[in-house]
Amino acid sequence: MFISLEGIDGSGKSTQARLLAEDLRARGVGVVLTREPGGSPGAEEIRALVLEGDPDRWSAETEILLFTAARRDHLEKTIRPALAAGKVVICDRFADSTRVFQGVTRGDLRDKVNRLHAEMIGIEPDLTLLFDMDPAIGLARAKGRQTAEERFEDFGAGFQEKCRAAFLDLARGNARFAVIDAGRDVATVAREVAALVHARLSAAAAP
Repeated sequence: MFISLEGIDGSGKSTQARLLAEDLRARGVGVVLTREPGGSPGAEEIRALVLEGDPDRWSAETEILLFTAARRDHLEKTIRPALAAGKVVICDRFADSTRVFQGVTRGDLRDKVNRLHAEMIGIEPDLTLLFDMDPAIGLARAKGRQTAEERFEDFGAGFQEKCRAAFLDLARGNARFAVIDAGRDVATVAREVAALVHARLSAAAAP
């Protein structure tokens, strides 16, 4: 099973991805925990290009190409081999982030994103967990980390609000999405995530 975690910056995806991986491993499930951009040596090099520096460093169109290049390498080197080996892949962000961050927020580039995805990537997660929360809280959390990877946070609160709306729009009526209230405490969110994933895994294993 291929599981992606999506949401605005600061919504707790990385923490919940780690906790879900720990939970599954404790139950004897083989897991590969990965992230985007990144997840393979080549993709990690591209990560630094797109997440660091001035917000205006790249146009949205250039970012689409960079993220897709990183995703293709990640797919070839990490995701497909893990799935072929029968592992559960837990990925902190995947193509939906590109659909939102580049496809919606700085112009209507959704068609370009989707056409490039269909040509170069060609797969979607089996389950996407969307962590939804107040953009102001998420941005404060994200900025509080004080890392070098704050290029998208530096676009500001209005950008995060557009991202939240676009994520919810993607999830609406899409069966692979489960929307999680990420404004609650970490343990409560983790229990809901684990229950959702175990139910999907059980259903997939049923004859």
